[in-house]
Amino acid sequence: MTMEFEERLRDRDAWSIGDGCSAERVLDLLSTKTVFLVVRECFYGTARFEDFVARIGTSAPAVSRALKQLESARVVARVPYQEPGRRARDEYRLTEAGEDLLPVFLSLMQWGDKYLQEGRPPLSFVETDTGRAMRVRVTADPAPETTSDKIEIRLNPAWRRG
Repeated sequence: MTMEFEERLRDRDAWSIGDGCSAERVLDLLSTKTVFLVVRECFYGTARFEDFVARIGTSAPAVSRALKQLESARVVARVPYQEPGRRARDEYRLTEAGEDLLPVFLSLMQWGDKYLQEGRPPLSFVETDTGRAMRVRVTADPAPETTSDKIEIRLNPAWRRG
């Protein structure tokens, strides 16, 4: 199965979009495991630098590079905070562009759950209000969108660490 090209694009040797390909640009942005895991952690509610380092399990310089890359692409934004008696610091929050990565994140998780977890993924994502499983589908029908704050993450009771 493949997608169908409109008539003027059917001769694939006659055209090229080169580095204008949006998929290529997204892969450039999310090009490292650390960058993608920072995005995952933002969806999971992680906001502070030291928490990213601890939860991702990588070096502080790698997390710093990832956050700078995501910030320069306007996927995350710094938000200042200050604990009593301490200096002001920044948290990192998803921007609108970051929130728009939700279907990308969920579709990769969904694919991994199906093909890499032997039917026993560690987590499930459900609609907070109804408990219905969240799914990413390609459709031409208009469907209401869900934002990350309307999704509950649950531990799958059938999951057993390898």
